[in-house]
This record gives sequence, structure tokens and C-alpha cells, in this order.
Amino acid sequence: MSKSAIATNFNFPKQKSFYKGKVRDVYNIDDKLLVMVVSDRISAYDYVLPVGIPYKGQVLNQIAAKFLDATADIVPNWKIATPDPMVTIGHVCETYPVEMIVRGYLTGSSWRSYKKGSRSICGVAIPDGMKEHQKFESPILTPTTKAEQGEHDEDISREEIISSGLVTEEEYVQLEKYSLELFQRGTEIAADKGLILVDTKYEFGKKDGKIYLIDEIHTPDSSRYFYTDGYEERQANGQNQKQLSKEFVREWLSEQGFQGLDGQEMPEMSEEFVRQVSERYIELYESIIGEKFVKADSENVSERVEKNIISFLEVK
Repeated sequence: MSKSAIATNFNFPKQKSFYKGKVRDVYNIDDKLLVMVVSDRISAYDYVLPVGIPYKGQVLNQIAAKFLDATADIVPNWKIATPDPMVTIGHVCETYPVEMIVRGYLTGSSWRSYKKGSRSICGVAIPDGMKEHQKFESPILTPTTKAEQGEHDEDISREEIISSGLVTEEEYVQLEKYSLELFQRGTEIAADKGLILVDTKYEFGKKDGKIYLIDEIHTPDSSRYFYTDGYEERQANGQNQKQLSKEFVREWLSEQGFQGLDGQEMPEMSEEFVRQVSERYIELYESIIGEKFVKADSENVSERVEKNIISFLEVK
């Protein structure tokens, strides 16, 4: 099996800080540039799994880069360059403390809450009589707080965000507008490739008084996709939808008795399962981008990444 890159430990010139997220390693260069290395770590239920997924970081980084370019006319974004298949370098922005989740279908956590009787998500009313994976009349916004490392994101309503001062009303209205427009663009691009963009999350920041789209966009870690072909038939027959996302990893963990709850033991991931997960990520790349995935050299990954970053920073 090809090697996976699960951690970095670089020290770049003018480096101010280092942040290790669930999946991304982020280096602050002189408070001017952010160097984001997308590792092969994978998280589920807010836990980082113990085994890396080969090529996952490359898949996520390259999908995000392409979608950032494809949506730059809607909202400015943080990306400056991608000097390595696993790296994006961009602007330092002051991050808004909320994540904007857009849902087009009643799926995943929203369905689990609905099945338990909830008819409201983040203050948004959901009608009775809906089925799992059913399309909403129009996409809904269900924001969450942006959790610190090790903590869980929490649902929060539009009213709570504004009244608590997390985001001003004027800025929040703009974030809503951008989020829905981005989701519409992503929906159109997905439809062109025979896919349905089911739900996704967006993160925003601010630089020089202007709102920027930051982090990733429309990747399988932040989004869920169904195949258009067979969707209606599966719905009519009450079958599960064929989907491209990491939900199947959550489902596998749940089947093994792990849902991130206290006292539960993380199951062992076999080489075969890891290979299957890697193949699913590559499948999504090829489906949504419409191009053959070209695997980067997996020998001495950290050395390659560091060299490419330093070469870019020296030119800058």
C-alpha cells in the first residue's frame, strides 16, 4: 500500500505559529501567509482515526483548489497558490466563529434528529411527513459554532448568532447570501457531472474589511454527494442513496459500535478497509472534477511537501 502522510513538523522562515487541526496542519508565516498542508488523517464523530488514508490529502486539496477558482467570481477567497498537491498557501484572515452549513436534502445528522421527532434545525422549521434523503423545497442554512480542537460543533440559530454578537447582522446577511450562491454554483457543477450536492459547509474570514471564503470547499470531508442516476428510483423504493462522502466511514464505525461516545473503543481499521476508503476518495475526485486522478509520488512525502513550500516562500 502507498504511504500516507499523517503529520508534519516543519519550521519555515518567519514562521509565527503552527496549528494542528483534525485533518490540516496550518503554518502562519509572518502574519501574512497561511500554509495549509492537507494531511491524510481522517476524522469522524469529531475524532481523528488512528490510520491515514493514502492520497486523501491530495484529493481534498486539489478539489478545494479547483472549486475556489470556480467560485472566485461569487466571493473573494483566501487561496494564492497550490505549490504541492497537498498544500494551499493563502491570505491570513480573521476567522468568523461560525460555520455556514447548507442543506439541500434531509440526510445525515438532520435526518437522525428528524427521526427522533425534531422539526426544527437551528431555528429552521422542517415540515412533517418527510423521508430520509428527500429534497427540501429550497436549501436551508443550519449554522454551527466553530469548535476549538477537541470540542464539538454546536447548532446555533441565526438569531442567536446575531444577538450574541458572534457576527453582526449586516455581515451575517452577507454570509448567508454568499453561502447560498456558492451552494447553487456547486449544485450546477455537480449536476453537470451526474451528481447531486446534498449538503456542505462553508467557512469565512475577514481581511482588510472584506469577507473572504476560507479553508476548503465542496470536498468529501465538508460535503455529501448523491449520484443523480437512480436517485428517484431509490427514493420511491425506500432504498439508501448511493453517495460519495465520508458518511460511509461514519456508518462503518457505527456498525463497529463506535459513535464517539465516552467509553467506546475505536475499532481497528484493516488494510483492506483503508484501501477501500482511499479508492472512494479518488472516485469522488474523478466524478466531481471529471478528470483522471494522478497520484503524486508517495515516497518521502514530507520531504517533497517541505521542499515545494520553501521554494514558493523563497520566491515570495
